[in-house]
Amino acid sequence: MGILLPSLIGEAVLGAREIVVVVVAGIVLASVATNTTHRSAGTTAGKAADARARAVPLHNTRGTKPGLAPITSAKDRAAAVALIRKLRVKGSGPKTGYARTRFGENWADTADGVPYAGNGCNTRNDLLARDGRNVRYRKGSDCVVIRMTLKDPYTGRTIRWRKQRADLVQVDHVVPMSYSWRMGAAHWPMAKRLRIANDPLNLLPVYGPANEAKGGSGPASWLPPSRKIRCAYVVRFAQVALKYDLPVTRADKAAMLAQCR
Repeated sequence: MGILLPSLIGEAVLGAREIVVVVVAGIVLASVATNTTHRSAGTTAGKAADARARAVPLHNTRGTKPGLAPITSAKDRAAAVALIRKLRVKGSGPKTGYARTRFGENWADTADGVPYAGNGCNTRNDLLARDGRNVRYRKGSDCVVIRMTLKDPYTGRTIRWRKQRADLVQVDHVVPMSYSWRMGAAHWPMAKRLRIANDPLNLLPVYGPANEAKGGSGPASWLPPSRKIRCAYVVRFAQVALKYDLPVTRADKAAMLAQCR
């Protein structure tokens, strides 16, 4: 699939200028504290936005820092293995009864107890703002992202994204909803399913075709094409599973450990 490549210099300058306007307006006008916090964390203006480091998942336990950085040091890889070892294992259950609606409205802003909830923006836009650079918003909105640049963690490619081609960037559920369903979420209350579907710890904007290739797979069946990010990816998978007391299959746990040794 081709990627749009607009004039990089013109877009970067314009994007930075517009982000400044949005952030300043947010500080002056925003009346909801959670929304102001999110805007400053997700779309810091100008040079600060361009200089943001992608976050190593071991140091991003709430999922509010941008992106996904490789785990490279021996110390961090040992910590990753220790984390993965904590996972419970069980056999996969059936997909019977699964539907997207079992996890609530798409990108609901109403999940209790997760970052960004109740800030007036839907979850997808929250995540685009968190991970995108040179973010531009729809005129009159500080929520609806219409343009940004994304460094895709799964493939390593840089994507110049526009809302007119929305599917070029998709927000991946690191632990897929259908996987959660098969591993126990079928028996959870709706409120818990709504949380895991909208928790930024479980969400990454990525290259759309890579997300489609993943589907509902666990790590034994699918890993990111970029090998250098695989340990970080399985750590993020483990963090979500542990947070929601969700078991993984024995094959998935073995595949996860293999990525970080």
